[in-house]
Amino acid sequence: MLICVGTGFSSGLPLYVLLSLVPAWLRSEHVDLKAIGLFTLIQFPYNWKFLWSPLLDRYAFPALGRRRGWMLMAQLALLALLPVLGMYDPAHDLWTIALLALGVAFFSATQDIVLDAYRREILSEAELGLGNSIHVNAYRIASLVPGSLALILADTMPWTSVFLVTALFMLPGIAMTLLVSEPALVSALPRTLRAAVIDPFREFIGRAGWRSALLILAFIVLYKLGDSMATALATPFYLDLGYTKTEIGLIAKHAGLWPSIAGGLLGGLWMLKLGINRALWLYGAVQLLSILGFAMLAASPHDRLMLALTIGFEALGVGLGTIAFVAYIARATNPAYTATQFALFTSLAAAPRALVNSVTGWIVEHTGWVDFYLLCTLLAVPGMLLLLKVAPWNDAPATQAQPGLPTNPQDARSA
Repeated sequence: MLICVGTGFSSGLPLYVLLSLVPAWLRSEHVDLKAIGLFTLIQFPYNWKFLWSPLLDRYAFPALGRRRGWMLMAQLALLALLPVLGMYDPAHDLWTIALLALGVAFFSATQDIVLDAYRREILSEAELGLGNSIHVNAYRIASLVPGSLALILADTMPWTSVFLVTALFMLPGIAMTLLVSEPALVSALPRTLRAAVIDPFREFIGRAGWRSALLILAFIVLYKLGDSMATALATPFYLDLGYTKTEIGLIAKHAGLWPSIAGGLLGGLWMLKLGINRALWLYGAVQLLSILGFAMLAASPHDRLMLALTIGFEALGVGLGTIAFVAYIARATNPAYTATQFALFTSLAAAPRALVNSVTGWIVEHTGWVDFYLLCTLLAVPGMLLLLKVAPWNDAPATQAQPGLPTNPQDARSA
């Protein structure tokens, strides 16, 4: 369980650097919203990590082994890239910053692939549920470093020092990699690269049929589209409303973190009664309504309590929606091809964050913040409507086995 704390923290830190710290840095240096919105395109490696995930299964480092070798390589690259990122001036070196941020995204996505595989292999059947819950919560707690501590430091320190301090928080993950052992029971290496790449995709299409497969993939893309778009420019949004970086660090980030964790824990308990399908409906409704809070905040005067309540409710919706969404992805995954299929599904889930979110700055410039968040609310509707096809309200509960899908409940919790 302690190792799961390390994997979650190490996995979450670089992503939140890209989601929270880099946009705040660019906006503070007077980069326009259009450019900041386009910066979300650097997160494409999270969308396409399924393309090279089979390589991490097929090949191994000679010294540390298949899992620890890839873990250390990715973590050392992140430790090197993060402080270099802050050495450049956004006013003159925006393309260089974008290239370095793209490198951070690539090695962060690579680390995610191998940490997920490692965590699954070290946990016994009885430990999978608890271990993955700890990983997710540690992942969220990692957001406090770039989203809170770094912003507070930025009020009194140069950005170069802020990025260096943030990078040093990769050291616990590196220490974990060096101290832990390779999994005692590791699945055999695929004999060919073809087997590692093609078979998982062929199985998914053959099992579901191409029409059902397309509906499932569309749902995975659309279910969190509105919420993802709403939070794409969250930090610049708070800054534009007149909140200081310290207020954002102390109020907004903490008000968002703990309701998100509570939502994830409570959502998991409630889902035992509700089942996955009904949880997707109910939690998705909360997720949709929480986006409206941003529109209300945009139309309100400077109010710290209003800021905390808005962020807290949205984070609660995210926590609830995420726990049901991950359970659905687990149910759609064949345990024989878990690594590559999970990489595919999670990549598709991240697609809106890098593609659609790239135009958010342009939209805000033309509509203003209130209309922008009303649009985000409308964009959350199509994913909910797809539930009629992919997860009907009165369909079989999550605990009931379904044809062609994992029958072991531990396989579902491993997501």
